[in-house]
Amino acid sequence: MPIALVVDDEPQMTAILEFALQTQGFTVHTAHDGATALNLLRTREVDLVVLDVLMPAMDGLALCDHIRARSDVPIMLLTALAQHEDVIAGLERGADDYVTKPFHPREVALRAQALVRRRPGGAVLQVGKLVIDTAQRIVTIDGRRLELPLTEFKLLTHLAARPGRPQSWQDLLRSVWGTADLKNGRDLVKTTVYRLRSRLAVHGAAGYVLTLRGVGYLMPDLPPDVAG
Repeated sequence: MPIALVVDDEPQMTAILEFALQTQGFTVHTAHDGATALNLLRTREVDLVVLDVLMPAMDGLALCDHIRARSDVPIMLLTALAQHEDVIAGLERGADDYVTKPFHPREVALRAQALVRRRPGGAVLQVGKLVIDTAQRIVTIDGRRLELPLTEFKLLTHLAARPGRPQSWQDLLRSVWGTADLKNGRDLVKTTVYRLRSRLAVHGAAGYVLTLRGVGYLMPDLPPDVAG
């Protein structure tokens, strides 16, 4: 059974999310503040963190930073409709998805399932100097390891499995997030591509993910061991 950690300072909201996730097969731990959440994460392995943005003392964005410093566990943000800038900031800090309040609890649970869905197994993909071991979830560029959050890994893997074939943002939304109907889905894909390209750029490989205006995104079809 997948294990989720729900972090929200409102006990009623925590209880609603806990029940919704349990109905979809999750074991659920809860915390009402960032410090408690971090203590839980130090002692327990989880498969997903559902995290409210607005919390006292340590807000969700700060907690997201702490989590990303030690783990690539999928993170889903909970945010109010008026907090669009916080959503973008959270995605830039490594969050994988977000849900705006008010929301339907079942929607959160189903999207949580999509985030923890089993990763691709078995294949080793190679494009230029980029190598992806999908079974062990290891990415290297010219022999140097690249650490990626789950969603960015899935995005990179999807593109690497289709070199030279443009992928629309709708295609990526369906394949990476597991749905074709996410509010602000186009912005979510765009922000995640930007984050991924920024990480690739550190290794001199930003050109491995190209934007085709009006079409979508593309990984060039490079033969193995050719510099990108």
